[in-house]
Amino acid sequence: MCRLAVTDVIEKMGLYQSPLLCPASGDTTLGFFKELVYRHAAEKLNFSSWLYIGLDEWIGLNKTDEGSCHNALDNQLFQPLMVEENNICFFDGRAADAENECTRIETFINRHGAIDVAVLGLGMNGHTGMNEPGTSPLVRSHVSMLDAQTQEVSKKYFKDQRSVSAGITLGMATLLEARHIFLLVNGSHKADIVKKVIEGNITDAVPASLLRTHANLYIYLDADAAALLQTN
Repeated sequence: MCRLAVTDVIEKMGLYQSPLLCPASGDTTLGFFKELVYRHAAEKLNFSSWLYIGLDEWIGLNKTDEGSCHNALDNQLFQPLMVEENNICFFDGRAADAENECTRIETFINRHGAIDVAVLGLGMNGHTGMNEPGTSPLVRSHVSMLDAQTQEVSKKYFKDQRSVSAGITLGMATLLEARHIFLLVNGSHKADIVKKVIEGNITDAVPASLLRTHANLYIYLDADAAALLQTN
């Protein structure tokens, strides 16, 4: 799944002169990053023109905090690819003015034109980024109060006991303006929500289902995640 997704993402990024990639952190995309880093080294691919925009971050954390989204991407993607700091624009969850952070991120995207490729994961409740159930498809970057299920799942990212209740994220309106969207999902524990996202109603109650309105949406599933889908 990750090999195929990486091949396709590299192809789409190659369509643009200074392509902007929005990578989600998380368990599923970790496999994607490992494959991308491997291909970069093995095939001597040149990603020096790539730019990166952060998808989301926990409020109260930034790149200096282990378990933050930025810290994870630094370790899994940016450092292995030797990405220059000025090619990365990321939310600072420790910033005193979260609304200003949202404006800063949106300004960076607007200056570029749009996100060229967004690589997203899927939460157990249907969220993507930190767009929780009930988030309007019209909202842009914003502070999100996290669903109880998301708060519980978040604990696995921290070695020390830590509670997070809010995040800062690109909104669905921003994501839906991306030129290409890749949704990656694996594992049997995601089979129920995958079925709702792909075969259920398009509704903000399941935010990732809104991605189906996008003309260039690509969905990559392993067999376990796809187990409950109807087949012809």
